[in-house]
Amino acid sequence: MDASPRNPFRRLLGLFGWTKHSTVLLGGFFLIVILIVYIWWPLAEEALRYVDWSGPWWHYMDWLLLGIFAFMSLTIMSRADLRADALIVFVGMVGGLVIESWGTQTNLWFYYTAESPPLWIIPAWPIASLSIDRITRLLNFLTTKEHEGKNLLVFRTLYWFIFTGFLALMLYFVAPTFDKSYTLMATLLVLLLILTPTDHRMAVLTFLAGAGLGYFLELWGTTRQCWTYYTYQTPPFFAVLAHGMAAVAFWRAGLVVKLVWGKLRSRPRLKRDLQNP
Repeated sequence: MDASPRNPFRRLLGLFGWTKHSTVLLGGFFLIVILIVYIWWPLAEEALRYVDWSGPWWHYMDWLLLGIFAFMSLTIMSRADLRADALIVFVGMVGGLVIESWGTQTNLWFYYTAESPPLWIIPAWPIASLSIDRITRLLNFLTTKEHEGKNLLVFRTLYWFIFTGFLALMLYFVAPTFDKSYTLMATLLVLLLILTPTDHRMAVLTFLAGAGLGYFLELWGTTRQCWTYYTYQTPPFFAVLAHGMAAVAFWRAGLVVKLVWGKLRSRPRLKRDLQNP
């Protein structure tokens, strides 16, 4: 490819925030999708069976799924940095497994495959986390103001309004499973996260980004009966907001991992400095 700045294709990629890491990340994304389709081919085959390829097949295509797929593909490539994204992927994978285990084993929701949880859904969490990270960065850019003091007050007010409202909704939604240890731990974790804000502004923006993407994910999953909540809503309002809370939890977990990793890396360096003053 011509490296000249006049190359229109290169300029277009630059507008989307394409970096040298974007190609690697996109390749990994498609590899995961191909592996999911290959390993769980019966699921893909069942979905394709509904398409009448001899007629107007475009009437049978799942345009919502394709739209979500295209949006997430574009967003995860923007400003990609494998050093930072590797942490997001790790936290998203672990966090997604924990959340899916909680929900499916307490019967708050269930999948049509009756797995608890299905392994094929776990990779969707880190992919969504990368997309939410990009959306949050955009929101952060768009909401940056000169009057930081006034701006901070607005976000602090929004923080307590949003998160106390979410906690009340969560307590109502998960009430039937209060006898489950998973639900008690999840509730305590959410309460701890809400009461110990590290950055009100970033918490609000991350929550909004997660809930925004979560709406379309939940709309697709519940209307296609890929997963179903015990309330049979398509989707429940709580489930949409829960994506925002999960995004905040993943962001906070990433900060903790960074802190711990930084301390572990500084130990050998400190030891060397003490031995060689």
